Amino acid sequence: MSERKDQAATAPKRDKPTIVEGPPGYMGTGFFATSADKAIGLARKNSLWPLPFATSCCGIEFMSLMSSHYDLARFGMERLSFSPRQSDLLMVMGTIAKKMAPVLREVYTQMAEPKWVLSMGACASSGGVFDTYSVLQGIDRVIPVDVYVPGCPPRPEQVIDGIMQIQQLAQNESLRRRYSKEYEDLLTKYKID
Repeated sequence: MSERKDQAATAPKRDKPTIVEGPPGYMGTGFFATSADKAIGLARKNSLWPLPFATSCCGIEFMSLMSSHYDLARFGMERLSFSPRQSDLLMVMGTIAKKMAPVLREVYTQMAEPKWVLSMGACASSGGVFDTYSVLQGIDRVIPVDVYVPGCPPRPEQVIDGIMQIQQLAQNESLRRRYSKEYEDLLTKYKID
């Protein structure tokens, strides 16, 4: 009998499953109330649908990010969308040629609001080592970028950190931000209707 107690005391304890913490609000016996902004922000944060726009080596690094070792699905992003109309996170990875810039811009404009952009790697962020006439020196010359992930290529941990920053933007963004004067001015700067 005492052996069983000793075994039970030394047996590894199982962790409780991780549950997403609810939005701030008012709780009582049998009810919970919060604002629509907070509830929608929580849903957006945990259900981003990325569109990978990979043109070179950063795309290979992204493949490892989707593997079971790093498991991007734990962030609610297991469904990659290759249709701009069904995605809300544009992940640009790799070298973007100037001839590809109009295509990238068209993909961005086809995405429904709200949408976010993650620039992954040195080439997408600044042109990288390719300071030539044919390479776009940063995608922020044609579309607005929310988060930059530096590196050549960046490690999966860096990309996960960038995705977590996008999640914070998605959770805390007001429902009305996209109709604000600042956002309209940003789109006007990029000549996007």
